This record gives sequence, structure tokens and C-alpha cells, in this order.
Amino acid sequence: MFEQQKFIKSAFAIQDLPLDDIPGIALCGRSNVGKSSFINSLFNKKYLAKTSSTPGKTRSINFYLIDNIFYLIDLPGFGYAKTSKTERDYWANLIEEFFKKDKHVSLAFHFIDSRHKPTELDIKLNSMLNFFDIPFVVILSKVDKLKQSEISIAKKTASDYFPELSFGDNLLLYSAVKNIGHKEILKRLAGLFY
Repeated sequence: MFEQQKFIKSAFAIQDLPLDDIPGIALCGRSNVGKSSFINSLFNKKYLAKTSSTPGKTRSINFYLIDNIFYLIDLPGFGYAKTSKTERDYWANLIEEFFKKDKHVSLAFHFIDSRHKPTELDIKLNSMLNFFDIPFVVILSKVDKLKQSEISIAKKTASDYFPELSFGDNLLLYSAVKNIGHKEILKRLAGLFY
């Protein structure tokens, strides 16, 4: 399990999406929330996904094929203030069109930086996932930067914003640095696809 990981393509428009029937896990969330680091750390690969200290770097929908069984689909990070409004709107529409058109998404991982409260954009994303009836897991990222007491607050805050969350079920912790949550995520993926 999880022995082969391969970058397949970047799609800048809906018509560029792969035409196969392979199921996928959508990775979504604000810019600079750690999705690329998540991909690399999950499979212990340094350069599978390009990481950057500059938020808003992922400007396309990137497809990574895992064991020829499923895709990890890295969606553009949204809401980075230094991009133009036109560009931000384009990304938001691209993400919405993706969820509308791609019927092979088995699950979405909604990443929220554990150091911050969910934003208005996180609330919109949550509404979109519910609207399209896509099962999702909220992943509180970068938990290595928090004390234990702060992690408890972050979990409670996420549940206050999204009452449907239940820790250990559809609310998980993750740290690319300390591998927190690593086993739980792999177990979840194994349960879905193997």
C-alpha cells in the first residue's frame, strides 16, 4: 500500500481534467495552509509536490496518482490577498466548477491552519462541500506550532464553527514536521481504497 506516487498533470481549466474514472481525494483550503507539505510528508517524499514559502503558489488543480488506485487532487489555495480580485475569483470559480463536474471525488480534506480561526472562506468552502454532498474531513494543520492547551482550543473552535465535526472521525490533527496524524490519514485512505 502507498508504494507508488506519481505526479500526473496540472489542470488550469475544467476541460483539462483527466478523463479517466479513477476516484480522488480533494485537498482544499486557504493558501499556505500546508497542502503541498501534507502530500510530501504523508508519503515521505521531499519533492513530490512543490512547496513554497510564498502563499498562493498552487494555481492549478494538481493530480497525483497513488498506487494506480486513486488520485490526491490538490486544489488551488484560496483567498491569498496579494493576488488580484480577478484571479481570486477565477480560482474560486475553478474550485466550484471542479466540484460540480468531477463526480469521482470520494472525499475532501478541508485544511484549516490550527493557529487561526476558520475564515469566511472556510465557511464558504464548508457550505460548498455540503451543497455538493461531498463527504469531508477537516484537518487542523501545523499543530506542531501549538501547545497542548492551544490544540484543545483549536479543536473546540473548529467544532463551534462546524458543529457536524467529531474529533477522530471527521476532524483530525496534522503536522508535516512531527508526523502527527500521519497514521490516521493513511488508515482512512486504506479503508477507502484497499
